[in-house]
Amino acid sequence: MLVNGNKILQDAKKGKYAVPQFNINNLEWTKNILEECENLNIAVILGVSEGAAKYMGGYKVVADMVKALMEELNITIPVCLHLDHGSSFESCKKAIDAGFSSVMIDASKHELEENIRITKEVVDYAHSKDVTVEAEVGHIGGTEDNVTATSSNATLEDCLTLVNGSNIDSLAPALGSVHGLYKGEPNLDFETMAEINENLSIPLVLHGGTGIPDYDIKKAISCGISKININTELQIAWHDAVKKFISENPDAYDPRKVIGSGKEAMKAKVREKVEMFNNK
Repeated sequence: MLVNGNKILQDAKKGKYAVPQFNINNLEWTKNILEECENLNIAVILGVSEGAAKYMGGYKVVADMVKALMEELNITIPVCLHLDHGSSFESCKKAIDAGFSSVMIDASKHELEENIRITKEVVDYAHSKDVTVEAEVGHIGGTEDNVTATSSNATLEDCLTLVNGSNIDSLAPALGSVHGLYKGEPNLDFETMAEINENLSIPLVLHGGTGIPDYDIKKAISCGISKININTELQIAWHDAVKKFISENPDAYDPRKVIGSGKEAMKAKVREKVEMFNNK
């Protein structure tokens, strides 16, 4: 059974560790992540972008696939199925109605007042279905799902205004991270991160975890980050392993062997991130 974000993230906030959100792109991705997190006995959030949901056949297909895999694989850890960067109320509603247990409404491209209005509309519907809501303030830069944005850091005042005006369950403040690969060194605003955490009771989320040095990840967790999103690093690990397999087996054509050749590399990356996020 899927759980919502509060059942995972509030424990992380109290325990001062971070829960991983690993984005899924297909059945193999989901199976590999679930198996490894079960093996590690750690709660996990499965993130699904709008583009990935469309690729996999729609929100209902994704939700049913995740639930079926959890049953067939005898998954006992807490699993949250989360819409990542929902672009509208309609998109979030579709995910909720399909069985997602958490959604992110990303209305950060709008002025703060409009961001709050849209976010609150999602919260009102989601909470009536026992679904949690994440929102964003400021602008997280980089490219995700072929959408490119420039960075603009959040302020404490804007964070407080958004949270108080919308009743969200978790917040992703833009504080220097970017989606995808970094061009240059990451420059996270840890001072503001810690200040926001001290003034809010809800968990904070760090998007764009790929490429941030381990010491910065650990510092972010110490400054109050309770969830860290990873996508690109899993894609790279899988790609490199599959590319190596194909170069060594040029006549291979069975998709199960080709796609499956990236499994162990993906699982190794999941282990690496889980160990770091527990801030040990």
